[in-house]
Amino acid sequence: MNYDVREILIAAGGRPLIYALYRAIVDKDDKVIYSVPSWNNNHYVHFVEGNHVVLETTAENNFMPTAEDINPHIHDAVLIALCSPLNPTGTVFKREELEKICDMILPENMRRSDDEKKLYLMYDQMYWTLTFGKTKHYNPVSLRPEMKQYTIFIDGISKTFASTGVRVGWALGPENVLAKMKAINSHIGAWSPMAEQHATANFLLQKNIIDGYLSNFKMELEERLERIYEGFQLLKKEGFSVDACAPQAAIYLTIQLNLVGKKIENNPVLSSQSEVTSYILNEAKLAVVPFYAFGASKDSNWYRLSVGTCKKEEIPDMLAKLKSALSKLT
Repeated sequence: MNYDVREILIAAGGRPLIYALYRAIVDKDDKVIYSVPSWNNNHYVHFVEGNHVVLETTAENNFMPTAEDINPHIHDAVLIALCSPLNPTGTVFKREELEKICDMILPENMRRSDDEKKLYLMYDQMYWTLTFGKTKHYNPVSLRPEMKQYTIFIDGISKTFASTGVRVGWALGPENVLAKMKAINSHIGAWSPMAEQHATANFLLQKNIIDGYLSNFKMELEERLERIYEGFQLLKKEGFSVDACAPQAAIYLTIQLNLVGKKIENNPVLSSQSEVTSYILNEAKLAVVPFYAFGASKDSNWYRLSVGTCKKEEIPDMLAKLKSALSKLT
């Protein structure tokens, strides 16, 4: 992909870019389509007083929204917010599904008159280099070059290079939108520090070093995710009410803790997912984030498990503690 400097905005990480994008595109009561679970879209729509169109996804589609989910809502929407690989699930769009979404957006914008707002796509690909096995990352503009005038990419160094404290992110998109985002960003002062910009620019040109780093980094992440995934599958085979989605990308494993209604002898029944979360934290010493923290239903029994601070040698002990906690429930 080729972008002019007028189509690029550097900021202090991905968050101010996403905020500026929402502010640039969405007016009060404008319709925004996003799926849940997803990272913070519900909050950004709230900030700009937009009209939430929430698509609750399912495990059957790896928690990724489909064109069929989106299509009924696009007629008067101004923004579709997508993320792949997805935070919190670590799953990705299949090529065919992303092509179908692009093939809805393009004719919808052709249909709209010159005085109507266009339908834009925010494509958050912060984890795009962290894919595992045969998983491939796809993006709208490479699949459909015409999407360049309607797509705003969000990217940065925080996750790929384990640099959450080094605030350098970038947006790529059409000049008319990026110009507004730059004006907004200038007023909220969310610039990346100049020293960090120079360091990042120099580092990103060292392709051999980056390739070597990513090769090891991805191998280590994949091994952690696969070990924990296999552990959950073994627990499932042993009859425990847990499950997990096979890891595809990012630093997250999607796990299921279907424990509402179970109890420890002489203790109250676990009556909600929040009680399940607390039980697993207190009894198994395992901190996981429920999908309802990412906009999903309060009743969702799916969770994000991050391996960002996980050590390989701790995984057997973690799984043993989890099995012990599950064994106490009836």
